[in-house]
Amino acid sequence: MFYFSCRRASLSPASEEHTMSLTISNNEVGDVSLVTLNGRIILGEESTALREKLKSLIAAGKQKIVLNMAEIDYIDSSGLGALVAAHLSAQNAGSSIRLCNLGKKFHEVMQLTKLLTVFDVYDTEAAAVSSFPSSLAAGN
Repeated sequence: MFYFSCRRASLSPASEEHTMSLTISNNEVGDVSLVTLNGRIILGEESTALREKLKSLIAAGKQKIVLNMAEIDYIDSSGLGALVAAHLSAQNAGSSIRLCNLGKKFHEVMQLTKLLTVFDVYDTEAAAVSSFPSSLAAGN
């Protein structure tokens, strides 16, 4: 398994008690679902939680989704896989996922893995939100 450190982080030895190291919050900005991620996207509960969150948004008919990655300090290959799977699920459902606020290291990982050619990536949350075309008719 590959591990990609996205930003300098202090890593403490694993404790006996496991707590999920990813926090997911969701807000709506107009017709855009803004998902803010904080922590680590790694094999296990974290990547599963991300997959489930995005799957539920897509199932609810959300077509415009922005993932704010500003507070992601670590991602492994399972986390990258979760992002790709979510992107493909969204495309198949007629939805779109945009990424924003990639840290320097995370951006480098996305570039090395050629995932920058797969995702629409924006420097800011506002740029990602405004990148979606406006709905011309309500209810579509």
